[in-house]
Amino acid sequence: MAFLEVRGIFKDFGKTKVLKGIDFELEKGEVLAIIGSSGSGKTTLLRCLNFLETPDKGQIVVNGDVLFDSSEPPYSDREKREKRLHFGLVFQSFNLFPQMNVLQNVSLAPGLHETSGRKLTKQEKGNIFKNIEDNAMQLIDMVGLADKAKNYPCQLSGGQQQRVAIARALALKPDILCFDEPTSALDPELTGEVLRVIRELKSSDRTMIVVTHEMNFARGVADKVIFMADGIIEEIGTPDEVFGNPKSEKTKGFLEKSLGD
Repeated sequence: MAFLEVRGIFKDFGKTKVLKGIDFELEKGEVLAIIGSSGSGKTTLLRCLNFLETPDKGQIVVNGDVLFDSSEPPYSDREKREKRLHFGLVFQSFNLFPQMNVLQNVSLAPGLHETSGRKLTKQEKGNIFKNIEDNAMQLIDMVGLADKAKNYPCQLSGGQQQRVAIARALALKPDILCFDEPTSALDPELTGEVLRVIRELKSSDRTMIVVTHEMNFARGVADKVIFMADGIIEEIGTPDEVFGNPKSEKTKGFLEKSLGD
């Protein structure tokens, strides 16, 4: 059984059919790169996996646990929040809280998760927040920003803000870490620092899905590549298969244009 199983995901927005039956599997520790033109459904797929959108049909299974099944009654907001914890999402535009410093941004979600709805003494709360801040500092150090922990987003470059967003996504220890075009809002000279952090995150126990327009990065880091077009998976395979010997004419055309830019 694969670590992540995505089965028959469909999603419409009104009369617009965005996802038309998405099926793929991912093993634990694998990195999946999703490429394709704008409007192909890549971001919608990530939002469905992260329970920011609800698929019209299909199933999502993580480590044998069925997180979503369209045949079941609609999930409550609380159920969605719990299921969302299996996935971490790094957005295109950072989405940091401007009034909070780096450490506070990374610590916020774990703090809310650990204390919400619980009756705790002052000492218990203090111990919880101490552990959360210690873990947050480890993550901030891992993305190379230990010296910026007390800085606010406005004091950081775009690349640094995106690295904070990566640390924040890791703070809740998700099963699968997702990136939605993590370098699209960055100047070219800042792109490399973010891609370097993502490369360093690759390990045997960290499963990642990266929607990206960086073809060389996808080819060099991914274990599996999906090319999406018109709401379907047009081609799927290893980087050598998809980039080196694409079978679909649409894939060939996309790669010729992308790699020729």
